[in-house]
Amino acid sequence: MLNTLITGKTRIKLLLKFFLNSNTTSYLRDLESDFGDSTNAIRLELNRFEQAGLLNSQVKGNKKVFKANTGHPLFHELQSIIMKTIGFDQIVERIIRRLGGLERAYVTGSFAKGNDSRIIDLMLVGSEIDREYLLRKVDQVEELIHRKVRYLIVNPEEATAYLQEHEEALLLYQVAEGVTSDA
Repeated sequence: MLNTLITGKTRIKLLLKFFLNSNTTSYLRDLESDFGDSTNAIRLELNRFEQAGLLNSQVKGNKKVFKANTGHPLFHELQSIIMKTIGFDQIVERIIRRLGGLERAYVTGSFAKGNDSRIIDLMLVGSEIDREYLLRKVDQVEELIHRKVRYLIVNPEEATAYLQEHEEALLLYQVAEGVTSDA
């Protein structure tokens, strides 16, 4: 759907890379290897995003490192559009919010790194999660968003160890002190 609104494939890849996980930083050569696009096409789009104020940059050594400008007035709207395009809103609404025993949910894998994929990897943190219900809801969401959803269920202690090893995990949902909140 995003490709009908935005025609440049490199532009879409950059939006996913920087606005899906706002902690993502990258430089030109790294993006070239991730995207498989020419450095000229990537540089042109990076410059456009930077001139529009959507990306910030800073020079580290001999590299210009880019990061999403979370202070830009359109940042949250762009991030919301991207998350809806991928189907994260459906995952939260149809699976996660209704799943008992869940404390937190993280996106891991390709999407946490800001790369598009046909598979959405989730780490579900909690105890006593109804696995039959989860399986039914995952099947329904997969059909709706046309992507495969893989999940890993861990207890809070396992989650802490996993997150220390995988810094690219993106918090999608969290329950705090009896109140639910979306990240």
